[in-house]
Amino acid sequence: MSTNDPTQTPKRFHVKSFGCQMNVYDSERMGDLLSAEGMTAADSPDDADVVVLNTCHIREKAAEKLYSDIGRLRQPRADGSRPTIVAAGCVAQAEGAEIAVRAPAVDVIVGPLAYHRLPQLLEQARQQRAIDIDMPPVPKFDALPARKVTQASAFLTVQEGCDKFCTFCVVPYTRGPETSRPAADLLREAEGLVARGVKEITLLGQNVNAYHGGLNLAGLIRELAAIDGLARIRYTTSHPRDMDDDLIRAHAEVDKLMPYLHLPVQAGSSRILKAMNRAHTRESYLASLAQLRAARPDIALSGDFIVGFPGETEADFEETLTIVREVRYAAAFSFKYSVRPGTPAATMADQVPEDVKDERLQRLQAVIAEESLAFNRSTIGRRCTVLLERPGRKPGQLIGKTPWLQSAIVSLPGAKIGDLVEVDIVGAMPNSVETVPVSTREGTAA
Repeated sequence: MSTNDPTQTPKRFHVKSFGCQMNVYDSERMGDLLSAEGMTAADSPDDADVVVLNTCHIREKAAEKLYSDIGRLRQPRADGSRPTIVAAGCVAQAEGAEIAVRAPAVDVIVGPLAYHRLPQLLEQARQQRAIDIDMPPVPKFDALPARKVTQASAFLTVQEGCDKFCTFCVVPYTRGPETSRPAADLLREAEGLVARGVKEITLLGQNVNAYHGGLNLAGLIRELAAIDGLARIRYTTSHPRDMDDDLIRAHAEVDKLMPYLHLPVQAGSSRILKAMNRAHTRESYLASLAQLRAARPDIALSGDFIVGFPGETEADFEETLTIVREVRYAAAFSFKYSVRPGTPAATMADQVPEDVKDERLQRLQAVIAEESLAFNRSTIGRRCTVLLERPGRKPGQLIGKTPWLQSAIVSLPGAKIGDLVEVDIVGAMPNSVETVPVSTREGTAA
């Protein structure tokens, strides 16, 4: 252990999460594990005996961010101590051996499929560095304690891993093959979340619509919708290849399933999609969206884009710009292609120069921002329900989410986090909408 007294039991922990929503869920569950050991959460790493850095390998410069944090944490505090440092997540899985050599200050290295052993690894680290980057056949979920969620909205991991092997992606190597949790376990966990006050559950998976835990994803959604007290269901992230008819019908038939879908296309050019090994084309992707909009006309769509993939020409990139305009995304995430060692794309010819990638990313983000604002403006005049989730910046303000996942500013005396409030959307900003509660406007109860 790396605190001032190696024999002293750590009392406080801090978990810092990088990257995707799956990591947010994993960070929460590591917190549950440490809480079950009698530790309490600290708001800052400066106040913690154990600091967990839960890393993501998808984003550019992920490893550099990890080493930067390690460099700060290893510096002695005023009393000469420093925290026990845990490198967790996908960077730990992919680069565990390098971390061990490059960062001697790290006490524990644990991958995303082994973090259920974190308490034992911390105990081992009292004597020597502990490393566990195995991909065990027994799911980690069976060893995790009951959840301590207190928020109005919660994540629920239903599926992990990936069998798609996109040429740019490390997920199959860091999260393993696609596996699904049994539906009975998920329903039991969801019921426990609702009993703790959760109103909205977002189902998570690297390819969540490939779920096959005794039910398909549509079947699981229908079972979850029968839980009294659960008001909203969402899911992310989906792969276009697994967007089947049953799931599309669920968007039309299940009222609790929110009218929002994150369906990454990654590029607008079928030639580039083939080089990415995405197993869908521009045309098949647009056909799926047409089916979705026929089933749920008010559905909001979001996506992911990579610019500057090896071999991408200006004409290929223009196809990406046109698909953004054609789909009219409510939101989208965009990134420059960055090399991931060990992936097929890393050794492809025709790597795009950095300055070209920079320029294309700026153009793409300008179009995405334009479409996102247009979507928000298109919802002005709609009446909807907002789930209040956190305080706003100004006194009396609360921030919630509309059914279309917009951040909504609500001012309603007596309202509290966790309430579902009926509102009219009266204004639109690039990243949020302004609302007036119906009870305020009409003088009636929402």
